[in-house]
Amino acid sequence: METLLLKVRIAVLWIFLAVGMSASMILALMGPGFIEEVMSGEMEGMKISAGLTIFFSLFWLIPLIMAFLSVTLKDRANRKTNLILGILFLLFNIIHLIGHLVQGNLPVDHLIMCIFAIVVPALIVWYSWKWPGEERLET
Repeated sequence: METLLLKVRIAVLWIFLAVGMSASMILALMGPGFIEEVMSGEMEGMKISAGLTIFFSLFWLIPLIMAFLSVTLKDRANRKTNLILGILFLLFNIIHLIGHLVQGNLPVDHLIMCIFAIVVPALIVWYSWKWPGEERLET
């Protein structure tokens, strides 16, 4: 696969992830009692704090930044960065899904978005792992 095409595919996947997370949040806002819960200062049993809002901000910004970096970084840095962040997003989303399954509060729309949020970083990791061998050695 041509390296530029690979970079574009990975960048599009990062954009899909950011948009999917935005859609997931909008769907959550439509859930019964969610807005009231947020207004009380909690969300899914967690106290809403500055640290939590910074975490959520980064969770949206990192995929958007990675979309840009995926087409601008040199091959070696590109592959490593996408592998590391793809694995981190994949693990976080798996843990998020397991947490909801254990609690038993997983509406179908949220389940679909959780699966989406696992498949997309898995594809990012897959494409990064399968990076063409010759380019792995370039700067």
